[in-house]
Order: sequence, then C-alpha cells, then structure tokens
Amino acid sequence: MRKYLLLAALFLIHFSAAATEGMWLPHLLTNLNEKEMKGMGMKISAADIYSVNKGSLKDAIVSFGGFCTGEIISSQGLLLTNHHCGYSSIQKHSSVQNNYLENGFWSRNRGEELPNPGLFATFIVRIESVTKQALQGVTAQMTERERQSVIDKNLQTIRSGLKKETYQDVVIKPFFEGNQYFLFVTETYKDIRLVGAPPSSIGKFGADTDNWMWPRHTGDFSLFRIYAGKDNKPAEYSKDNVPLNPKHFLPISLDGVAENDFTMVFGFPGRTSEYLPSEALKLTVEGQDPAKVGMRDAALKVIDGFMRKDEQIKIQYAAKFASTANAWKKWIGEMQGVRSTGGIDRKLKYEERFRQLATPAQRSVLDSLNSLYKASAPFAVARDYYQELIRNVEMLDFADDAITMLQQPNAKEEYETLKQQYLEKMESLYKNYNNNVDREVATALLDIYFKEVPSNKIGGEAYQIWMETNKDGKTTATKMYSQSAFTSFEKLSAFFNRPFDTVSREVWTDPATRLLIGLRNGYVEHVSDPYSAFLPDMARLQRAYMQAQMDVLKGRRFYPDANSTLRITYGKVNGYTPRDAVEYGISTTLDGVMEKYKPGDYEFDVPEKLRTLYEQKDYGPYGAKGKMPVCFIASNHTTGGNSGSPALDAYGNLIGLNFDRTWEGTMSDINYDASICRNIMVDIRYVLFLIDKFAGAKHLVDEMKLVHPKRKKTSTQLRKKAA
Repeated sequence: MRKYLLLAALFLIHFSAAATEGMWLPHLLTNLNEKEMKGMGMKISAADIYSVNKGSLKDAIVSFGGFCTGEIISSQGLLLTNHHCGYSSIQKHSSVQNNYLENGFWSRNRGEELPNPGLFATFIVRIESVTKQALQGVTAQMTERERQSVIDKNLQTIRSGLKKETYQDVVIKPFFEGNQYFLFVTETYKDIRLVGAPPSSIGKFGADTDNWMWPRHTGDFSLFRIYAGKDNKPAEYSKDNVPLNPKHFLPISLDGVAENDFTMVFGFPGRTSEYLPSEALKLTVEGQDPAKVGMRDAALKVIDGFMRKDEQIKIQYAAKFASTANAWKKWIGEMQGVRSTGGIDRKLKYEERFRQLATPAQRSVLDSLNSLYKASAPFAVARDYYQELIRNVEMLDFADDAITMLQQPNAKEEYETLKQQYLEKMESLYKNYNNNVDREVATALLDIYFKEVPSNKIGGEAYQIWMETNKDGKTTATKMYSQSAFTSFEKLSAFFNRPFDTVSREVWTDPATRLLIGLRNGYVEHVSDPYSAFLPDMARLQRAYMQAQMDVLKGRRFYPDANSTLRITYGKVNGYTPRDAVEYGISTTLDGVMEKYKPGDYEFDVPEKLRTLYEQKDYGPYGAKGKMPVCFIASNHTTGGNSGSPALDAYGNLIGLNFDRTWEGTMSDINYDASICRNIMVDIRYVLFLIDKFAGAKHLVDEMKLVHPKRKKTSTQLRKKAA
C-alpha cells in the first residue's frame, strides 16, 4: 500500500509542476480548476467564465468561420480576431483600385462596413454531458464499425429530443478517445461585416521568416462586426439588420502585462494528441516528421531559388511557398522541442509508472498499442513520403485529379459536365504554375522518394518506370515534362476536349498519368491498405488506454484533447530559455519593428506613417515608459484554432490577441512542456494604438470599454498599508 501511495504522490508532484498544461472545458472549471486558477492569481470565479444563467466570458467568444476564434469587444457587436483569420475576407474585397491587403481598410461609419457572404460567427449557449445516452447499448464485443453505428443512432435520438430554440443548433462530439460525449447548443450569426484591418506590412510583418519565431513584432489583428435581426437573433444578411447586442463583451485593460502575471486564453483549439503512447511519439518525431521535412526542404529550396531570380515566379509561388513552409517549420520545431526536453524519455517514464499501478489487463492494452504503432511505422512513414510527393509535385497532383475524375462511376455519361468542372479548376491553378519550377521540384523529390521508400512499398509499376529512366530523378522528370499534356493548360484543354473513349484510352500513355497511376496503385496496395488495417485496433486500444489512464491515475486531472470545441487554458507571462546561452524576455516593442525594417521588403517593410509615429514617440495613452509595446508571450497551452483567441488577465479583461506559438514549443500538440512552450500574443495596446493613432479610427476605440485594473489594485494595496 505504501508503494502505491508513494507512486500516486509522485504523479501529483509531476503534474503540479506542469500546472499550465491543459485545454479545459469551461463548464467543468468549478470542480477541476477554479482553486488552482485562483492560487495562480485569478480574481474572478468559474461562474464568471461560464454560466448559462447570466452573461459570462463564454458569451463574448465565437468560433470565427469555423477555423479561428474571435471575441466581442463592444456592446455593438464589434469583433476582434487575427489579420490572418480575416485575410481571405480582406482579399476578396481588394482590387487594384482598392488594395486593402496592401493599404489596409478602415470603415468610417456603419454604412462603409463590408459584408462577407459565407462568413459566420458561432456562440456556445450551453454545454452538457451526454455520455450515458451516447454509449447506451455499446458493448466491448462490438467491432469499431458496429460501435459507431450504435452511437450514431443514439446521437440522433439525443438531437431529436433536445429542447432548443428554432434558431439554435446542436453539436455532439466525442472526448477522451470516445469514452465521453458532450453536447453543445450553439447560435450562429451569418451577417459578419469587415470593419477594419491594418495593411499587411503590419498584419503580416515578418511573414514567413518570423513565422513560429520569438521575438515577434506582428500586428496580427482585424476587426469585424456581427449583425443580427431587429430581434437580436441570427439572421441572413440584410441592410436592415442591426449590430448585435451581446450578452457579454470584453473590457480592455490598458495596464499591460508584467512577469508572472496570470493569463487565460479562451477559444476553439483545433487538434492535439497528448495521450499517445511512446511508440506513437517516436514515430512522429523520428519517422514521420523527418520524412515530411526532408521532402519539403528539397521543394522549398528549389522554389526559393526560382523566386529570388524571377519576380513573376515570386508572385506565382508566394502563397504556395508560405503554405508549404508553415508546416515544414512547425515540424522542425516539434522535433527539436521533443528532443531538447527529453520528451520521449519522459513518456517512457510515465508509462513505467503507469505499469506499476495498472492491472495486468491495463498493462496489456498499453503494450499492445505500442506494438501496433511499431508495426505500422514503416507504412505510416511511406504514406507521408507518398503524400508529400503528390502534394509538392504539381503535375502529379494535376494527373491525380484527372484520373479521379475519369474513374467516377458515371464518368462516361457525365463527361462533359465533369470535364468542364475539371478544366475550370485547372485553369485557375495553371495561373500560378511554372513548368520549369515544377520540373526541378520533381527531380529533387523523385530522387528522395525512390531512395527512402523501400521498393516493396512502391510497387512494380512505378519501379519499372524508375528503372526505364535509369533510376534518376532528372531523367524521369525530363521525359515527363517534355512529353506530358499536363505541361500547360492549353495542352491539357486540347487533350481533354476530345471524346471520352479517346481520352480514357490515351490518358494511360501520358508520362505524367502513367507515373502517377504506377505510384498510386503501389501506394494503395502496399501502403494505404495495409496501414488502414491497423487503424480499427489502434482506435479501440487508444480508447481503452485513455480510460485506463483515467482509472489508474486517480490523482491526475485529465483534460480532453482539442477537437475544435470551446476551451480555456491558463498560465503566466514568462520568458524561457530554449537552448544554451539563449534567454528570451516576455515582450517586444516598436523599437524591434524598426530594427527589422527593410525598405521595400515584402516581409519587413514599415509604413511611412508608422515610422513617423515612432520617430515622434506619438503613442497616445497606449505607450508605456516611452515605449510602444507590440507582443508578449505566456505559458498558455494553445494550438491551431486558437488564432484570434483573447488573452485575458486575472479579472477577465482583454490584454492581448493570441496568434502563434514559439518555434521550440510547437511540440505542445503532442508533448506540452511548460519550460519552453509559449504562446505569442499581440499586446492589445498595440492594437488600440494602430486603430487610433495609425488608422485615425478612434470612433472604434470609443465604443470599447477601457479599464485600468492594476491601478485599482495598487490603490487598494496603498489603503491597506496606510491602515
């Protein structure tokens, strides 16, 4: 008994040291987190964060477009989110005459606010546990398919019996690998109008170079407004709609942040996998990440070389380069972070402690799960090599789309319609395609693919083509890019504007489709199908292992992995030391923007007006000690989907806007470590400064509620001291 008590105590010590870890469901804070949060400095209650009976912080948080988070910052429905979250909407409103991406956009009145068809903002009304109802009739003997079929029927029964308003929706999602289910009643507003955005030279300052990096100096924000019907309920766009009167909006603190200040981030994080076994973590950082990084590294080097020499190619490939580099850089940081913090060793020690407390059956679950990941590893790595090859060699991707179109069940009968849809899509893609660039990317990636992927996972068809071209990427690519119909849209259009029988017969002889089909057939037979065979048992064992962890480790508070539902995370404003002799502070200022300034550079140019404000030190009430704060970091546990999430102080006031993580901390999706995992936020004072002093849109600031909570705290402390 003493042995088990000691082990349990060690678990408690281990997890209290990582107190800032976790993405918590807000309706469970009272029992799980409130005491700790107050001990860390929070001044409000859990009921102030989540309540169904009164306005609370949750009523100011929205899922913005389903891909980001936004928050309400005025009584008139003014919504704040990231610039990169609003980027697509800003782009759609831009033209040569009104380039809002380059010059920014600021509405002077409600009449100038711009509608955005298809954009929406979703509030959470209430959250309920429906685990018992969802799992009714589920047995351990069921296959994964049978289990899911029963659950789906149960969820439909729950939805049909739920009492809600006609304008409300319901979402039910699994948590803890399907061991629990929660229901979310939501309200979605579809009239969202663009109010303001800084130019990209501010909103994307640092662009690809600074992405995932600290120190950061990006003013990553944009403003929208939610409109409702005259009854304040959700309504389709109408000129007669009125600004939303929210249940709650966030007051804004002008007091800034200091070391060790308590912070919260409230939002809709997308996806994490914190409870995987050690072999899964190894597979990620020692197998899959290196494979994907190696392929993208080669592709990016080729594209970068062309972009530096040719302005037209730079324009064509800028977005693709940024998209490719974003995940590439994240995976590198993930590998380095796990390595530098001993993440795999920590996971192994965790599992050893679990085994000491677990029953033989529970230990067997973990061992079997690790064995499955180990056995599936070669297939998982080969899958990533294949997917990166098809993704980054555009001609193969184009050919893949063509074959998919021709193999549809009714392709012959519906050929004219399918062909037209395909060609319309391809015409748009070819505008940003260069045959020479893609040929060099193919040369590099084919060499890597056929070197790193075992021949028994490539298949005979593709390997035959590889041998025909002397097992050389350049020879293979030269043949393909000189003879294929996919080298230009004109050739492609001529090829497909023929009878179906002719096209479907001759497409197999095109060198691009011939290689693609060889690769795809080999991939399906030797990689995808065998790998898919592992997945049902992986899902079953991961669910059992998740439940076993919760059963065995009674002293640990478990939070569910992110799944795009409303969560709150909390931590403190702290710097960090990523490696030997390097120490990062908590905040940056406008001084750093000017230090990075490169006239005319697409990443580091600075608008003239911002330079003038800096030279004159004209910061208004938003500066601090002669400086203009720009960004800060804290130990809040965030991920994709948290973009645009509010950073809140101990009183629930808005102090910043979450937009990124530090490079070394990108591993937080699979291996959070409070020593180096930091989220990056725009200081709200920089946002206000840019709206007021830079944009001249003080009317927007005037509708916000600005507060000074630290002044109030100081006054109280002085009175107590005097007494």
